[in-house]
Amino acid sequence: MLKGFLLFILWSCSLSAQNFTKQDSLRGSLTKERTWWDVQKYTLDVTVFPETKMISGNNTITYKVLSPYQILQFELQDPLQIDSILQDKNKLTYSKIGISYFVNLIKKQKKNRLENITIYYHGQPKEAIDPPWDGGIVWSKDPYQKPFIATANQAIGASVWWPCKDHPADEADAMQITVTCPTPLINVSNGKCTHITRNKNNTTSYTWEVNNPINDYGISMNIANYANFSETYYGLNGKLNCDYYVLSSNLLKAKVQFKDVAKTLKAFEYWLGPYPFYKDGYKLVEVPYLGMEHQSCIGYGNQYKKGYLGKPMGLSSWGLQFDYIIVHESGHEWFANSITCKDVADLWIHESFTTYAESLFVDYYYGTQAANEYVQGLKPFVKNDKPIVGHFNVHNEGSGDMYFKGSLMLHTLRQIVDDDVLWREILKEINTKFYHQTVSGKTLIDFINSKTKLDVKPFFKQYLHTTDIPELVLKQDGEFISYQWKNTVANFNIPVKTYLNHKKIWITPNTTTWQQVKGNISDFTVDKNYYIHTNKNPN
Repeated sequence: MLKGFLLFILWSCSLSAQNFTKQDSLRGSLTKERTWWDVQKYTLDVTVFPETKMISGNNTITYKVLSPYQILQFELQDPLQIDSILQDKNKLTYSKIGISYFVNLIKKQKKNRLENITIYYHGQPKEAIDPPWDGGIVWSKDPYQKPFIATANQAIGASVWWPCKDHPADEADAMQITVTCPTPLINVSNGKCTHITRNKNNTTSYTWEVNNPINDYGISMNIANYANFSETYYGLNGKLNCDYYVLSSNLLKAKVQFKDVAKTLKAFEYWLGPYPFYKDGYKLVEVPYLGMEHQSCIGYGNQYKKGYLGKPMGLSSWGLQFDYIIVHESGHEWFANSITCKDVADLWIHESFTTYAESLFVDYYYGTQAANEYVQGLKPFVKNDKPIVGHFNVHNEGSGDMYFKGSLMLHTLRQIVDDDVLWREILKEINTKFYHQTVSGKTLIDFINSKTKLDVKPFFKQYLHTTDIPELVLKQDGEFISYQWKNTVANFNIPVKTYLNHKKIWITPNTTTWQQVKGNISDFTVDKNYYIHTNKNPN
């Protein structure tokens, strides 16, 4: 099947061990050394040396003091090394536990004040083994043996190549990224390019400005001998600049393949609301791996093929109607980049909604039946190996089922709502209410619960926190069909769309008593769009 995705599933399963370390807690929790300060802006300046695979640079963190404290925590992963840490030109001391650094501040920190701290560092960052799943920096070559370099660090964390508060709950409100690389290579990063400086030592510095909140793992650098072309997309919020950076050898193919971008934006703006980053624009940048949802700077490596590297995602042939990486990673602009989980245990907010959004793209262009078939084609690839929600406060992601099972879960919810006008309104309001925010799974579920006016909390508990597939048990009792839920959490009382003699009938099974409908079980079917098992005439 799809080698890369299967590798991700196997990798995610390997995280199931329950023995967490102190480093896991320092990385994954909101420690006292993290919560007293709020990141306002990162000003990152990095020089890249392709021949030695080394980098050196500095990051100035502008932060707001929420409550006075004198120890500040940030992360930087080995083998990168700290050179010095300064505040107001004073060199600061620090201690280190694993990848977490604890800086002893000299200056008295006062509530509501804006302060800066600058961290100087250098070294040879971890090289990605199997990007984007086992990430780091990718040091590759283009067809002409010129450097082709990119970052891929969603799971491993941004601190694999630059120092930051490496926790999703605190996003920088803005970002400046300057990357210096050998001339004539070009660096492309997030936001808009504001300065290009030709240096005397045959290097060029590219400065990019981000004017929206941004999560750490969404920040990227991409270095190659790029060719560039652009277009204007006229969307819900006006003109959106769309820029494309590709290897020169792929320019003609890209001009054809990237027509999927405008189609994708149009479909997602219909279903989800305006593209969230009009100020920063939209970029699709060729990278030497499959792809990544870097905010306003999406990494693309799908080899200019439809589907997932030329194959459909799942069993449905509808997956060959579009470029999977363009659609999926663009969907992350809404779910991951605009709306970001507060803890990676809730990464389903990113992946379940975005995987489900693929079917919304199909729905927009090919109809609801096609979308139904697309989602149904994902069922055989659900593993139910462990819960989708991971362990909180230890930087632990849940099952890779957050992709396929998460999509099936949301598709099932659409059937329960049974009102596509309301369903679209819910999706759009999610993106309005939580626009450019970090959010917990509980908060998001509470909001959906209020909008549907149904008790969907047990529904989400079933699919997110257990590995059990709900079982609708059916049996013939004389002239009646009896039905009841089994293998579910308490109060899993969702309505089900069924058909008796081809006539639609809604039934409301519960978890404690048998309900009945008059009819013959052989003439009774359950709608295929529910992710449940049906057990007829059990012993």
